[in-house]
Formats: sequence, structure tokens, C-alpha cells
Amino acid sequence: MDPGRRAFFTRGARKAAELAVQQADAKVVARAGRWVRPPYALDELPFLLACTRCGDCIEACPHHVVFPLSTRLGAQVAGTPAMDLLTKGCHLCEDWPCVGACEPGALSLPPPSADEAQDSPPQPRLAVVEIDTGTCLPYLGPECGGCAHSCPVEGALLWERERPRIDPDHCTGCALCRAACILAPKAITVRSRFSPGPESAAGT
Repeated sequence: MDPGRRAFFTRGARKAAELAVQQADAKVVARAGRWVRPPYALDELPFLLACTRCGDCIEACPHHVVFPLSTRLGAQVAGTPAMDLLTKGCHLCEDWPCVGACEPGALSLPPPSADEAQDSPPQPRLAVVEIDTGTCLPYLGPECGGCAHSCPVEGALLWERERPRIDPDHCTGCALCRAACILAPKAITVRSRFSPGPESAAGT
């Protein structure tokens, strides 16, 4: 075959492969809006390729927040770990036992940067947590401090004029404030970082 034609077909095959990967990635990311992965999970497509469904991270969670996704969600994700942030919250354990238990590396601490302590990785971004000011008691008049001391991240849950406010630049999405909310239904919503809509099925 002419070298020019060979190069042409090689470039075409490479572009087709890249497009296929991009489409597959977009598809799995869209589906990922239905759940929340454990701390320091890889991006969804690499995560699915790396995760062996061994369950070690699930067993390692001391607060029983991590659980396996149901088979009804499809064979591609069945048995992979997600977090129940609708009824519980991630405690952001200091030693990250779920991450340490993941031998395949689907959960992996980022390498420390030059200005970071070796034992202090940046906080993970787990989910999007928001306060529903239409139902949160302090916004309606009654006093409430149910979530006041629930947040483990400095600067994430602020109080202004006796009303709570979440700073998205500091919030990790651990949902401990939601777990502490005394209302039913909760006045604090949580959804996947990949979900464009309101509260997602992060606990299914």
C-alpha cells in the first residue's frame, strides 16, 4: 500500500478510536449522575475499567456508608461501590480506609504537590450539597441548630444572621450536614457532581 494511503487510514482509525472512547466516556459519565463514588475515585470510565468488584472498600468503611450498586442498574456497574449520602454521610476518615483497601487503584490518593504535607492530600470532591431555603427552619423564622456542628471541613458550612450557608468552594459534599438535619424530608439536598438536576438517587 502506498505510504500516504497507509498514513491516511492510520489517522482515520486513530480518530475513530478516539471518538469511540469519547462517546463511551460521555455515556458512563451521564449515568454516573445517579450515584456518588467513594473518595478519590478515578473518573467514571477508568474507574469501571479498574474496579474488580472485590468489595474490599465496602468492608473497610467503618461507618457503613459505602455499598455495592444493585444489579438492576446494569451489569456494567453492578457490584461497584457507591456511597449512601441520602441517609448517611461520609466521615472523611483521616486515614481513608476505603482508599487504602483498594488494591486495583480504582480509588487512589493523588500524589502530593510540592507545597502539601505528605500525609495531607487535598479533600476529595464527592457530591453537590445545597440548602433548601424554602424548607430550612432558620429561613422560615424558627431557630434551629441541627446541622451547626456537623461539618468537618473548615469554611464549608457558614452561619450568617443565624442562617446556615454552604460555601461550594470549600464543601466536599460529605453530606454530614444533611444527616444531622432534623427535618423530614431533609432541608439539605445532595446530588452527584455529574447530575445536572435536583437531588439524585445517591443512596440507591
